[in-house]
Amino acid sequence: MSVHFESRPDLARNDVGLVKASTWDVGTPERQRRTIEAVRTAWSSREWPHPGLLSYTVHAGEDGKTLFHYSQWSDEQAYQEFFRSGRDERNADIDAAVPDIRRLGLHTFELYRSVPLREGDGREPGCVVIVDVEFEGPDKARQRDWVDTVFEALGTDPAPAPGGISGHFHVSTDGTRVLNYAEWESARAHADALAAPGDGVGSRTPQWERVQAYAGVTGGGVHRYTPALSIGPGTGV
Repeated sequence: MSVHFESRPDLARNDVGLVKASTWDVGTPERQRRTIEAVRTAWSSREWPHPGLLSYTVHAGEDGKTLFHYSQWSDEQAYQEFFRSGRDERNADIDAAVPDIRRLGLHTFELYRSVPLREGDGREPGCVVIVDVEFEGPDKARQRDWVDTVFEALGTDPAPAPGGISGHFHVSTDGTRVLNYAEWESARAHADALAAPGDGVGSRTPQWERVQAYAGVTGGGVHRYTPALSIGPGTGV
């Protein structure tokens, strides 16, 4: 099966069993650019590695040194089969082109809830904001309750940020973290939302205050990325 380059992944597709997300630190903007091209070359020079891999996306960090990797899978077995037979040769090519990449860990998620694109909304995201929330211990009910609390705040916000396009809330399979993959018109639109009154991108409301003061949250972060490349299986054989 051939490789097809896309403008963006379909984040709400219903055949995704799990998502793998990771961050690479490559050190400098120049190495960041070289790594993206090395990823492109390593993947485009080979056939699509496994039918259970539904998409693979890479974003470039605003900090000039990180890359965020997001891949959609049918299930864990598909990922493990790829890990055994197709992952190392691609990474070897990338490492040969850009040595000493720091791979900062891989987490497994399931998509829980989405704020999808509004019908007729043709905006393309110029920025992807990754919100990572860590909890003090595994608790799958707490993960989902935190996301539900965010959705209540979003639904009651009197002045939602105009630059937001969509948000996709994932819960880790180990019960310890939540990841929101949020699409924005631009980095400036997200920065403007953070600078508005309130704590974070939301208005100053009791619902958003409950999100900010939610018990059991121990860490996390907010990072902006520029879409770099998104790859999926082609139709050729």
